[in-house]
Amino acid sequence: MFQILPAIDLRGGQCVRLRQGDYARETVFDHDPAERARQFVAEGAARLHLVDLDGAREGRIVNAAALRAIRRAVSVPCQLGGGLRTQEEIARALHELGMDFAVVGTQALQQPAWFREMADRHPGRLCLGLDARNALVATHGWLETSQVRALDLARRFADLDLAALIYTNIANDGMLQGIDPQTLDDLRALCGTGLPVIASGGVARLADVDALLQLHRAEPSLIGAIVGRALYEGTLSLSEAVQHAASPAASAE
Repeated sequence: MFQILPAIDLRGGQCVRLRQGDYARETVFDHDPAERARQFVAEGAARLHLVDLDGAREGRIVNAAALRAIRRAVSVPCQLGGGLRTQEEIARALHELGMDFAVVGTQALQQPAWFREMADRHPGRLCLGLDARNALVATHGWLETSQVRALDLARRFADLDLAALIYTNIANDGMLQGIDPQTLDDLRALCGTGLPVIASGGVARLADVDALLQLHRAEPSLIGAIVGRALYEGTLSLSEAVQHAASPAASAE
């Protein structure tokens, strides 16, 4: 099954989107993230992707009030990323805030032994966030770029019980330019790890969903796509994308 995961990015308690992860290129789309979450579920979303943008910069959960409101508003699974760099913050996300999955990026690269321990403590509930700039892992809310290839980092953790690898090509994020061939190649390679993979960034129109569904048919471990700006600006209908992904043709081998 292939899922469409609407993204709700939080900054200052509001629902915003950035272009290529640049905090100076922010658009505010909604002052009520919980209501936006309800709308997404009403349109067919079966899982939500939440990001604490303030938390990504500060290394701790900042938008707790908005996250609690979203969790009260919807019953579908929610995954949270942004600033989850300690055992305490992961526990806070999963237990205090009631998130189903926690997305960890920066610390997986910087403290691999710690990430392994966290994955063992929370089997099936951690996602590895692979945010890549020119195929290299970006960290600290995309403010810094490492010298480690995203695929190499994924392979280091292929033996863990992870909920998913979430791969973002930063060059595409928030730009509404579509899924490019290089991103599809990257996703195909990540599927080779045997872990579930979720694409993030670049989905602008139904044709991009089709491209991902074609890859999903060849690589069933590609289980979904996170979609943000396209939903807010109306270049993609969530209900249409969800129905398209659920059609018999989408899952045909």
